[in-house]
Amino acid sequence: MKEILTKYMAKYTSLTEAEQQAILDALMIEKFEKGSYLIKQGDSPTERCYFVLKGCVRQYQMDQDGKEVTTHFFTEEQAILLFNMEEPEQLSKFSLTCLEESLLVVGDVLSEQEMYKQYTELETMTRRMMETYLAQAHNEYATFIRSSPEERYKNIIQHRPDLLTRVPQHQLASYLGMTPESLSKIKKRIQS
Repeated sequence: MKEILTKYMAKYTSLTEAEQQAILDALMIEKFEKGSYLIKQGDSPTERCYFVLKGCVRQYQMDQDGKEVTTHFFTEEQAILLFNMEEPEQLSKFSLTCLEESLLVVGDVLSEQEMYKQYTELETMTRRMMETYLAQAHNEYATFIRSSPEERYKNIIQHRPDLLTRVPQHQLASYLGMTPESLSKIKKRIQS
């Protein structure tokens, strides 16, 4: 699994092989069982962040009617950022749960700051990764807002087809902003 991280570091940095190996050796990698929560809505803030090496993590929140609303799915080579340092009294507004057995790199603010002091290029990598993530999230949101439900589904087929087999239909429908029945009708229409 560490080859995934090596490839990722090479994409965003010019760290030497020795520096990359030292960083890899310092990282904490944890296995989470299917159904494990990384955080629950209403929990105290966490200083942890995650990077998915293997698996699928669902982000969702309960609305005022008690209905689960899926807001994101994180899969391989995606970062899950939970830092909440500016508002430490703010409780989590969402839950994160593993939909599959997952292997995650687990980080925290203190260890990250120490690594930045030792490897300045790592901070550059994190900044570039964040810029890429924010640009992608902005573009996905803009596309989602202006798309019809059918276009949203087609976008998933084109850009994240793995979700079609990894995620329960009702959660995918929630993520796409529709009912499971509407999603079924759209799928039938597209397959015809």
